[in-house]
Amino acid sequence: MKMSDVAKLANVSPATVSRVLSNPELVSKETRQKVLDVINEVNYKPHIVARQFRTKETKIILVVVPDITSAFFSKVLRGIEHVAVNNGYQVILGDTENDIEREKEYINLLLQKQADGMVLLTARLNKTNLEEISEHFPMVLACEYMDGLNVPTVSIDNISSARKATEHLIKLGHTKIAHITGPINVILSRDRMRGYQQAMMSHELDIDSAYIQEGDFSFESGYNQTLKLLALENPPTAVFAFNDEMAMGAIKAAKDSGLKAPEDLAVVGFDNVKMSSVIEPNLTTINQPKYEIGKKAMELLLKLINGESINKKKFVMKDELIIRESCGSNPDLKEQTKM
Repeated sequence: MKMSDVAKLANVSPATVSRVLSNPELVSKETRQKVLDVINEVNYKPHIVARQFRTKETKIILVVVPDITSAFFSKVLRGIEHVAVNNGYQVILGDTENDIEREKEYINLLLQKQADGMVLLTARLNKTNLEEISEHFPMVLACEYMDGLNVPTVSIDNISSARKATEHLIKLGHTKIAHITGPINVILSRDRMRGYQQAMMSHELDIDSAYIQEGDFSFESGYNQTLKLLALENPPTAVFAFNDEMAMGAIKAAKDSGLKAPEDLAVVGFDNVKMSSVIEPNLTTINQPKYEIGKKAMELLLKLINGESINKKKFVMKDELIIRESCGSNPDLKEQTKM
């Protein structure tokens, strides 16, 4: 079925059918409805490639994530997709599996004009490359970021939130607090470690280098690094983990070592994924407004696609400490979560 066939059945010109599809406000209500009735009746699908040649638009947004298996990204992606779909765009997902070469491959799709814009949820390329690409194509960073990058970015303040998580453990009386980081080559890992260190130093607590162990975001690394911490001659009484998955691994390691959380080992995570409120004990964590981050990132990208300027480059969303059972807080304390 071609556009000319639809036009013949609706007794209008092909140009009118084209306007109904691309600029319906230019067609009278009666004619527009007549064309739409025929389109629905014959299930006509516009030729996407032909439309690209005419409009130089694909109506496709590329979203690049570092790890699609991570529970954290599902709500971020939902926020992006809801805004995209409501504005007539489709979302294509690219999973880099934390591989910088894969990230480059997906960015090449943008360079080949196979997408109208990109939301990067990972930023492992160097600053110069990203800025060069952003000068020619609409691009927004979300969740991850890069110091001094002249590209619109949506995230939380990871240093402040990590400091908040660590200080909660300090207020509960812990002085021997360990930190399981993410990979140190990732800026989020360095910033959350910085927040942990700031909290320890501001309370004049020693930072034992043996208490800082590098993980890889996974449950397994949280488990294994916690076993190392518990095997120390002077083991920590609390652990702040980079994310909830590693925090859950820490709780499992404590249990397998004959210890109880939070009685013997207090644990705080980060991200507030769904499982954090399901596991036993429920996990104290930092909530990131995941859906709102995705929504804001897509709104900014649409502005860039439409040729609007964005003077402000850094958008910092509000995080929240969610107090549950895993850190040994008062069980009667009302959970501070926003539903």
